Amino acid sequence: MGSGSACRRGRSKPVLRRLIRYSEKIFDLGEVLGEVSDRRLRPRIPTLALLQSVLVLYWARLGSLHALETVRGASFWRRWLGQALASADTVGRVHTQLENQGLRRGLQHVYRRLKRNKALRGVGEWDIAVVDGHENHASYRRHCSGCLKRTLHTEQGEKIQFYHRQVTLMLRCEKMRLLLDVEAQLPGEQEVATALRLLQRVLQAYPRAFQLLMADALYAQAPFLNFLISHGKQVLLVLKEERRDLYQDVLGVLPLVTPQKGQYRSRDCLWWDVPDLTSWSKVSVPLRVVRSEETYEVRRQSSKQLSQERSAWMWVTTLPAARASTALVVHLGHARWDIENYGFNELVNSWHADHIYRHDPHAIEAFTLLAFLAYNLFHAFLARNIKPQLRCTKTESFWAQLITAQIYTEAGRRLTARSP
Repeated sequence: MGSGSACRRGRSKPVLRRLIRYSEKIFDLGEVLGEVSDRRLRPRIPTLALLQSVLVLYWARLGSLHALETVRGASFWRRWLGQALASADTVGRVHTQLENQGLRRGLQHVYRRLKRNKALRGVGEWDIAVVDGHENHASYRRHCSGCLKRTLHTEQGEKIQFYHRQVTLMLRCEKMRLLLDVEAQLPGEQEVATALRLLQRVLQAYPRAFQLLMADALYAQAPFLNFLISHGKQVLLVLKEERRDLYQDVLGVLPLVTPQKGQYRSRDCLWWDVPDLTSWSKVSVPLRVVRSEETYEVRRQSSKQLSQERSAWMWVTTLPAARASTALVVHLGHARWDIENYGFNELVNSWHADHIYRHDPHAIEAFTLLAFLAYNLFHAFLARNIKPQLRCTKTESFWAQLITAQIYTEAGRRLTARSP
């Protein structure tokens, strides 16, 4: 056989094709999305084709439905969808009528397959989830029935601003992060109430997905803690509120506790661990508070000189000392930022998930759930299908840009072929 055949045999498949084949083989992507319906009576374009096109919109980081429409000429669409790509208006309009619960079932299916394949190992003996809120849109003009609103004092006087805020739950595993679900905050509702509504649904759909829930100081409220304790879950929260009796109680006890020396990454630490605190009488169990004072060096960008910095952290938790050491609590407490660094920041800056593709509360939720599905499949593909020597030497954006390049190359080739 000639050398040309050998070259063709060794030529790697485009990343997008490999990602789709992996998603079909491991997660039955076509069947899962095929079960999602919408409210159209006689649809001319299958719902499946529209969902598949939005997944590629996220994988290729296109950023808008109009950008998606500019690459309609790529031959890829007919190969995967079996038809031409729908218009931007059609994609947006159908997402206002989608059965979003079907998208949630798709996320649950991906979780179950990864769990069965032992890809979702926790940190130590703990399976961990992180919950947090995120504001993904703000405008003085555009608004819909799902918009929250607030009055801002500006140089031009008081102005009403409309915005959307959502609460997200992310599974934090040893080698992966998995976005499980999202809930929109309703007008007149506090974020913690939204989180409780989200957790009620998540605990039914994912009863054993996590043992420990982490959140920031906003969630340090008795109803939130009691809800999780009643469902057999452990809690780890940032403790900041100086007016709390628990906070003042800890400050009074700290001088009586001998700190232990420790280290978090390159930081030298002093740790105080105070168990069995009952100052928070509205919480149904005694609590444990861990304080960490950390010293580290920072190189100033202007002078290039090293300066020594100090920071102090405090966490309240139900974790028993026998199963979670002080060092582990400090490590987990800092890991709460994963939902910011690997969740919201990545989704916003790389995936354009905060873009309002259709200003309708139902459509916003549908696009967010599809962004979560695209995120989970993409990261599972990188972690489970790309060889470690390649994965360690290439950034995630490298693989995303290869997908973008494939789409634009095919669309450009079609335009060139049509040119006189």
